[in-house]
Amino acid sequence: MPITPATAATSSSNGTSPAILLELVDEEGNTIGTAEKLSAHQAPGQLHRAFSVFLFDEQGRLLLQRRALGKYHSPGVWSNTCCGHPYPGEAPFAAAARRTYEELGVSPSLLAEAGTVRYNHPDPESGLVEQEYNHLFVGMVQKPVLPDPGEISETAFVTPDELTELHGRATFSAWFMTVLDAARPAVRELTGPAGGW
Repeated sequence: MPITPATAATSSSNGTSPAILLELVDEEGNTIGTAEKLSAHQAPGQLHRAFSVFLFDEQGRLLLQRRALGKYHSPGVWSNTCCGHPYPGEAPFAAAARRTYEELGVSPSLLAEAGTVRYNHPDPESGLVEQEYNHLFVGMVQKPVLPDPGEISETAFVTPDELTELHGRATFSAWFMTVLDAARPAVRELTGPAGGW
């Protein structure tokens, strides 16, 4: 399976970068085509493959990221450790590991599949729509993170109680609670019952 960026065949005549393509899927997660990334997120949205990663430290705290202010979608909001889209033909597991390293400068340990979830979340601020078939992954982070400032403005490790407090006062991504709730069984298996997740 290829793990290099899948892009449009040629750049536009004005010299802009080639468009990044996403994998469109049906309701069962079967690939049915591709679409340019931004167009796939424009209302009403096209159902496409995505992934979400939840990494924990040795104390069972969840690593959150605050998205960089320069992001075109959901800038400046808190979200799970890492999320994104596989390139067409790229395995979701490989995409999750790749993107975690690109954004946070660390490779996840014990990364494991945690199921899938399908959702439709409009973003009221941008008008974009997250129409996604999302592959979930949980794992550990065992080295210091080195966030890419173009992607991440801030990181934090939080306990369940600290997450509740932060969620009550800060803005989170529209998809955060949906993907966290769907991943909870695998999170509890990873962190143990004493973790409180």
